[in-house]
Amino acid sequence: MKKSDTIFVAGHRGLAGGAIFRELQSAGYANLLTRTRAEVDLSQREKVRAFFEKERPQVVVVAAAKVGGIKANNDFPVEFLLENLNIQNNLIEAAYDFGAEKLLFLGSSCIYPKFAPQPIPESALLTGALEPTNEPYALAKIAGIKLCQAYAREYGRNFISAMPTNLYGPGDNFDLNTSHVLPALLRKVHEAKDRGDATVSVWGTGTPRREFLHVEDLAHACRFLLENYDQPEFVNVGCGSDVTIRELVELICEVVGFKGELAFDSTKPDGTPRKLLDTSKLTQLGWRPRISLKDGIRQTYNWYCQRLASQ
Repeated sequence: MKKSDTIFVAGHRGLAGGAIFRELQSAGYANLLTRTRAEVDLSQREKVRAFFEKERPQVVVVAAAKVGGIKANNDFPVEFLLENLNIQNNLIEAAYDFGAEKLLFLGSSCIYPKFAPQPIPESALLTGALEPTNEPYALAKIAGIKLCQAYAREYGRNFISAMPTNLYGPGDNFDLNTSHVLPALLRKVHEAKDRGDATVSVWGTGTPRREFLHVEDLAHACRFLLENYDQPEFVNVGCGSDVTIRELVELICEVVGFKGELAFDSTKPDGTPRKLLDTSKLTQLGWRPRISLKDGIRQTYNWYCQRLASQ
């Protein structure tokens, strides 16, 4: 990948896409292409093809997707499956048809079986049943990986895939109905502190273990892969360590300054018991994360408070 390449970052307004755009920009890639949904609806095949035919990007980053937490995935399985299939199929097909030299597809760690070995190696894909609460989203992402690999095998295209673990950071979604666990807990704890509540309610038992990667670390990893990796085998991207949900919310309480009690609601689903990625493949290539969980939560909380103050 050359600094002069025209690079289309699909999903640049999202958490991951926005961070990747900023990372590429700061690294000196000057010819970055973006389009809002109003400009090009990525779920509409002909609109995507018209854009690619006109702009002919040399590199494509597929960071556009319909995303959400357990509740959103449970409530809207049709949308999570169909919309994501449409978006990624349109982008990957157009990238090939209009001559893109390289493509990076962003998947998700939810592609792995619910009871995969821990930490989860890339080889665990399709070795068991998925977690039911996010199966439609996971199936779409698996299809995206396989489509990239199919283009590599059949047409020799340099279409690569990265599987990030749970992401968080500035620009995250803090809507309690659609957000992931870390931003949801950050908002709940902040609001409990503001109200002077004695307790804060947390979904589940607090025992599941999760890995969290700051989105700026993901963006750095994506640039690393774009510059250094050319194989169809997908790559896990994570920080290499995990915490329980209880430990996570305790850390959030420390950062926010909430002194009350935690009330775990065991009637709510826990999801997968543990989800830690085996990132040895990426670390052997030479990449390492840079942001600790506590520092990342503090940075994200500061961003959230600044956003609230500006509203």
